[in-house]
Amino acid sequence: MLDEFFSPRSVAVIGVSRDEDKVGHIVFDNLRAGGFAGDLYPVNPGADEIHGVTCYPSVTAIDGDIDLAVIVVPPRFTEGAMRECGEKQIPAVIVITAGFKETGPAGAAMERALVDTAREFGIRLLGPNCLGLISAHSSLNASFAVTMPTPGSISFMSQSGALGTAVLDWTAGEGIGLADFVSLGNKADISEVDLVRTWAQDPNTKVVTAYLEAINDGQAFVEAVTDLVRHKPFVALKSGVSDAGARAVSSHTGSLAGSERAYDAAFLKAGAIRATTIEELFDISVALSRQPLPKGPGLVILTNAGGPAILATDACDRAGVPLATLEAETVSRLQAVLPDAAAFYNPVDVLGDAPAQRYEDALSVLAQDPNVRSILVILTPQATTEPAKTAEAIARVSRESGITTLACFMGDQAVAPGVTVLRDNGVPQYPFPERAIATIAAMEQYRQTRDRTDTVGSAIEADKVTVRSAIDHARAAGRTFITEQSASNIAKAYGIPVPKGGLARDLAETKHMATEIGYPLVMKIASPDILHKSDIGGIRVGIQDEAELVSAYEDIIARGRAYMADARIWGVTLQEQIPEGRELIIGVNRDPQFGPLLMFGLGGIYVEVLKDVTFRLCPVSEKEARSMISEIRGFGLLRGVRGQRPADLDGVIDVITRISALVTDFDEITELDINPLIVHDKGGGTVAADIRIGIGG
Repeated sequence: MLDEFFSPRSVAVIGVSRDEDKVGHIVFDNLRAGGFAGDLYPVNPGADEIHGVTCYPSVTAIDGDIDLAVIVVPPRFTEGAMRECGEKQIPAVIVITAGFKETGPAGAAMERALVDTAREFGIRLLGPNCLGLISAHSSLNASFAVTMPTPGSISFMSQSGALGTAVLDWTAGEGIGLADFVSLGNKADISEVDLVRTWAQDPNTKVVTAYLEAINDGQAFVEAVTDLVRHKPFVALKSGVSDAGARAVSSHTGSLAGSERAYDAAFLKAGAIRATTIEELFDISVALSRQPLPKGPGLVILTNAGGPAILATDACDRAGVPLATLEAETVSRLQAVLPDAAAFYNPVDVLGDAPAQRYEDALSVLAQDPNVRSILVILTPQATTEPAKTAEAIARVSRESGITTLACFMGDQAVAPGVTVLRDNGVPQYPFPERAIATIAAMEQYRQTRDRTDTVGSAIEADKVTVRSAIDHARAAGRTFITEQSASNIAKAYGIPVPKGGLARDLAETKHMATEIGYPLVMKIASPDILHKSDIGGIRVGIQDEAELVSAYEDIIARGRAYMADARIWGVTLQEQIPEGRELIIGVNRDPQFGPLLMFGLGGIYVEVLKDVTFRLCPVSEKEARSMISEIRGFGLLRGVRGQRPADLDGVIDVITRISALVTDFDEITELDINPLIVHDKGGGTVAADIRIGIGG
């Protein structure tokens, strides 16, 4: 992995300046001040010594092996410095210097040369344009950030150096220790994927956290995080997500699937916890690093004030955190140790005059209830409140019981002694109950993620030859879409139900096919030049007999020629008219970072107006498909309301997983819409009434 970066035996700083305000000098000072115990080599051809340490004209002039080099020379000299590192066989290099691809084409060219040289010698490169790296357990501050964090179990990566310095200062002030801190910079070589894989194997890292602005290889990221979260949580804040830059697309799915949707789906697929603020990022990370996971749902709120307990209860409802139902024996035991005026059910109110002992008595009882899997202790400063002693009691019961315990000491100066005790004893403290509840929700989310199964799509038997033939035929004809009949054949090849029908090239074929299919019928114009058939009146439904069939055929063909005189009109497609059912949409848009993104929701006009849809990255398992269905606001319409029978949800799940398999198997499919997918009552099956497929290179 990246051992030479995090636990080097020797470090060379290339570009150490005698000017104390220069970055090179600061980096060297930070290495010395941080207590690094290995060998330090300053490199400056114009100086004999820095702080009494011998300077070298180049790394090649240093005797002995060097594990890590930090380059802080001007950008035009970095490639030469990298080459010298290669000649010295240095395996790991940090380039702090800025002025590369972030500045334009000339800088990008220098960065490519830098990377090429690193790869020529097999060097791993962090940066350029980065703050550097800190490994607290190795006493290594190879950065120009002044703050050296205390050793902890949270490793943090940042794609913003400036934000990194602020976070380092803030975590120090909050008493939050870090295992490692890495500023990624331009990610010319080492990326977030490398760090996730490295920290997955690091015994000092219990929680991996990240501030991300862009992900280079989305699919590798999802794979790496998926592997990580089987053992350690991943908490990330993703900024800079905007749908404004999404490419123009013609499908419903593409118009709804912006980058925000893709990142949400990617984080969900990987099992990452997505924070919305830096504050939330560390709220969650600290709790995960200091407390055991809840063994299941069931939170109890213990408080000395009614108002905050109500706020906490409301927050539980919003976050989907279920409150524990206390056993009758627990209530009886609480009644024995608390005043008569106390509240003995959840939330449990020990009253405003509660001293520390009353809190401890209640906590000891609650910790023995089998329904209680986590505890939130709320304290507000009142005349008889004992913040420090109460904090000691909380820490003691938490330690002895092993139950997930969070605290919310509300106030400032009056509760400060208690906050210090909580921090020193590993009990996460939050100034407001909403933050504590959000943290509990995230911890429960991770517990479910860690224990999840069925995250890989099932194998689907399919006629891949038919699909390959249809794609190759469209490509040979220079088309970026699959014709309607070919799209129907592709669906059938993957076991997706479609209406009976086919292409009729003239009126005689139309009449013959109508007799074979049977009335009522749906007729559509068949033309590779007319994609939006309904816009020109090129669709007719409910055709009941031959007379209507002839009239519809003549009208549709005439409309097509009037719309585009030189349009290639192949005839019409005929389909059986499907009995009415509930209309859904299933679609796919291929995201440039993460691959096929599958959408499910209410179809027909509803997708245009309500946009009631949900997304997953492919492949989609049966369990994920079931979750998608239950997430939409209109789920009640499918489950059955007011006497309606439930829809055939098993049939919908089957179609979702088959579409997922299709687009996973064929990278050329860039867009796909089934709109509508007609779903009948339970046991009645589904039919893909209309299918559109777009292809790329």
